[in-house]
Amino acid sequence: MAISRTDVEAAAELGGAVAAELGAALAVPREAVALAVMCLLSGGHLLLEDVPGVGKTTLARALARAVRARVRRVQFTADLLPSDLTGVSVWDPETRSFSFHPGPLFSDVVVADEINRANPKTQAALLEAMEERRITVDGTTYELPDPYFVLATQNPVEMEGTYPLPEAQLDRFMVRTSLGYPGADAEREMLRGASGTDPVARVRQVCGVEDVRAFRELASTVHVSEEVAAYAVALLDATRRSPEIRLGASPRAGLALLAISRTRALLDGRAAVFPADVRTLAPAVLAHRLVLRDLSPETSQTAQQLAVLRRAIAQVPAPDGRRR
Repeated sequence: MAISRTDVEAAAELGGAVAAELGAALAVPREAVALAVMCLLSGGHLLLEDVPGVGKTTLARALARAVRARVRRVQFTADLLPSDLTGVSVWDPETRSFSFHPGPLFSDVVVADEINRANPKTQAALLEAMEERRITVDGTTYELPDPYFVLATQNPVEMEGTYPLPEAQLDRFMVRTSLGYPGADAEREMLRGASGTDPVARVRQVCGVEDVRAFRELASTVHVSEEVAAYAVALLDATRRSPEIRLGASPRAGLALLAISRTRALLDGRAAVFPADVRTLAPAVLAHRLVLRDLSPETSQTAQQLAVLRRAIAQVPAPDGRRR
């Protein structure tokens, strides 16, 4: 079914309003804001990797506020237990039965702060929630809200006190990006602001979670041609054939790449995905899923993954026959 021009324009206006609201309130690069908004609207999860203190958690809270979502923040530490996330069944002596007390994962938006400081067992408690949007505790399965968005922050894996996220966990994040240090002008304005104020408080509520759900449903109908789909598959295959990569992108990565490409097209006012959408988003969607054969201690793992990915996909001709 073709998407009406009115629906396309309304969707583009909604996404643009959310991004503009975040950009006006936060000293965060526009590219990072755009990726965060696209990831949320695509139904994916976002991994923000950067050094402490650059605004990762602030961006997460601001995004939740802009879409009027319930948000729970969890500070991940080495002693955090899986039940601290999922919840526990507690014995009630009056009813002589167990009652379930939900954990912080039962929210529209979950901010997993410094996720790679938790031990692997606790990290694994997120797997079912992120993929199947449900949680099983003591043999009982509980459904999670729709939409459900996990925005995790992590320090670079080279820093002390971190546990590398396993491949299965990384593969469940649609996008990985970083913020970097703000530009001189943005940082100067931030420092000139009133001390002790929360920039998130300046963020207006642009829409509700029901609007996010409607956008995602509309985006799922954006047209993907055979040519574009074949191009996406060729990019995935390039990561699997590269001699520098031990483990390439999964089929889940391909689904994520096309889902967020549909969202990008819709935000650009289009009802069809172009090859440029796929090519532009490939680094943010695919790089963190790659396991490289050799890692140099001189360069960060993230930088090496991005460099290897760019070399791999540079060998794939675009649908018009040119290498880009």
